[in-house]
Amino acid sequence: MAIRRLRYVNDPILRKKSREVTKIDDRIKILLNDMVETMYENEGVGLAAPQVGILRKVVVIDVGEGILKLINPEIIEKEGESLDIEGCLSVPNRTGKVLRPERVKVKYLDIDGKEKNIEGTGLLARALCHEIDHLNGILFIDKVIEEV
Repeated sequence: MAIRRLRYVNDPILRKKSREVTKIDDRIKILLNDMVETMYENEGVGLAAPQVGILRKVVVIDVGEGILKLINPEIIEKEGESLDIEGCLSVPNRTGKVLRPERVKVKYLDIDGKEKNIEGTGLLARALCHEIDHLNGILFIDKVIEEV
């Protein structure tokens, strides 16, 4: 495993849409493991592949309940609203209040290629939305209601 170089707010790669993963091979598994290590090294709770310069639909999340590795994640249900403060490893020294769903259901593939669903509320729902936004070239600063 290796620490990957983070990309920051003015890097054009962060504004591009990621491509779907069609084959889960060793390169994707190594990428996911490197992303976990990079996320922990930088004290984040989530990381999307574009943040390390790779335009593939993969994210890692750990909100304190163990590591999640999601391939081709897609929000299939959302419910409620929650306004809370967010930050981002790719946008250092900035935080802001962002309105997100209180609950989401996400469909994804695990590292064995099995389709799974995960439901999240609170911080997990927020992290899922935040990381999936990265895969579509959207940063949290695009959705900030009020900087804090």
